[in-house]
Amino acid sequence: MTETADDLSAPLGQDKPRRKRRLRLPFTAMQLIAVMLGLFLVTFAGFAIFNKDPLGGEPMTRIAIRDPKATDEKPVASGHGQEIKQEGKQETREAPKQASEQKTVTMIDGSTGARHDVVIGAGEAADKSEAASAAPPVVNGGDPRLLEKSRYGMIPAISGDLKPFNAYAAEADRGKAAKMPVVAIVIGGLGVGAAKTTDAIMKLPGAVTLAFTPYGSDPGKLAERARAQRHEIFLQIPMEPYDFPDNDPGPQTLLTSLTADQNTDRLYWHLSRMQGYAGLTNFMGARFIATDAAMQPIIREASRRGLGFFDDGSSPRSIASQAAGSLAVPFGKGDIALDAVPTPTEIDRALNKLESTARERGVAIGTASALPVSIERIGAWIKTLNDRGILLVPLTTAMLKSKSS
Repeated sequence: MTETADDLSAPLGQDKPRRKRRLRLPFTAMQLIAVMLGLFLVTFAGFAIFNKDPLGGEPMTRIAIRDPKATDEKPVASGHGQEIKQEGKQETREAPKQASEQKTVTMIDGSTGARHDVVIGAGEAADKSEAASAAPPVVNGGDPRLLEKSRYGMIPAISGDLKPFNAYAAEADRGKAAKMPVVAIVIGGLGVGAAKTTDAIMKLPGAVTLAFTPYGSDPGKLAERARAQRHEIFLQIPMEPYDFPDNDPGPQTLLTSLTADQNTDRLYWHLSRMQGYAGLTNFMGARFIATDAAMQPIIREASRRGLGFFDDGSSPRSIASQAAGSLAVPFGKGDIALDAVPTPTEIDRALNKLESTARERGVAIGTASALPVSIERIGAWIKTLNDRGILLVPLTTAMLKSKSS
């Protein structure tokens, strides 16, 4: 066998055939996966930053509102629901339980984070687009000159020398009130429960002032009934308590953490819920009414709109009196919570204390809720006042007497 020179020069034991050279990539498989993942993250971040959608990342609900008058379609009742057909699509929704049913929906602006609570009606009102967007009706006896339009509806305004505080104050013998000890009683928390509100309206004399919360399906209608019985009314504004949000007054509560513009916007929502009130009063709000920076814009709005302000006396740190005094806003403060302990004995004791305060200072203001026991004991006590030389007056009269004394 013939051997070549190469074979002869090869080292012993190294006669294995030479392996073919393999092509090697400049990176490993793990490095390739890492690069691809990085490109994906960069692409996703770019989309999130430069995407024009202001609602990106926000939960969103789209609600189609159609005017049935604009189409030829007619809803067809089906069982417990209503069936709506259009363009081959079919939706089924539960029919409202009653024509006047309403629901409050919190709507969030995705671009600003602003929250707005909107009351949505059902039944016949929902079928009339113009009626659904119209401002709340003016109560009987209300003066349309004392209203101006806001984005939520009509709110109080001054017209020349005419102010809501004077126009909506209940009638009273102020000459007699100036010479006698007087008491005023404010029943609060009305407008939500129709039964208890009606009891307060019908069972207590017109000189008792009624304070309505802005909630309930139709607080304006109940307020109108109160005015028809010669009660003057005040509007309760939900304000932040110290233990908020564990203790929450309700939607659109005024908060110390919000700016003045945000709280003013919320105030306008409350003001639009009803008309015909002579002034405002706090609903809860021990923290808010004690915070000067938060209260000053609210008192300025009361002044600008010709309203009085009543402090229910629940916050010992309240600065409402000083704020109202600096802007010449008619002001009053509750002296005694008559049903803090809601038993007949304790309510009677509180009423006797209210009478003593009136004799000492010339004027005293009591506050209470519309509990049956409260209405019963207050009503019985009022019937004996004339015999004891005490005059029951509306809140506005007591506020004016407090200012002059």
